[in-house]
Amino acid sequence: MSPRARPVGPFPDGVDPEAYDRLRRRVLWSLPMGLYLLGTVAGDRRNLMTCNWVTQLATEPKLIGVSVEVGVHSYELLVEGGRFAVALLDREDRALVRKFVKPASDDREARTLNGIPYRDAPVSGAPVPSAAVAFLDCRVEREVPLGSHSLFLGEVLDAGGPEGEGELPVLRMEDTRMSYGG
Repeated sequence: MSPRARPVGPFPDGVDPEAYDRLRRRVLWSLPMGLYLLGTVAGDRRNLMTCNWVTQLATEPKLIGVSVEVGVHSYELLVEGGRFAVALLDREDRALVRKFVKPASDDREARTLNGIPYRDAPVSGAPVPSAAVAFLDCRVEREVPLGSHSLFLGEVLDAGGPEGEGELPVLRMEDTRMSYGG
């Protein structure tokens, strides 16, 4: 096993750590997860990053949580800029998330990141891809360190999406061959 694939405890007494770790990973990978693009901004630097750990945390005030790996480009922008946008994508746009697994190349003149057109979220100024079916525009309220990742609690300052009622056909992890976690 590679160093990253080593089983991580704790382990119940009397189990084979490798077999138990495989089971635990399979269960964790089965948790329903969306796939989103996280837009971050600090000064004149922008980024879009594929992420899947986004959830609503409170209703009053409206707070969401976004988990980001410590040390990646978006983490730096979140800490420095203190604002972000979460873009929800259509289930048919699964190829789009693959374009943002590494820091994005910003063409400010063309208003594209990795060749994908974006607009600025109304309050934060964080990038939102034009293909987004909806978005949440947020200010970081607090960072909670969690080891390999930090959970950023963001107050929702604005939101956008289609008019009317009904569920949005948003992209989920199971729509792709991607997996993360465990």
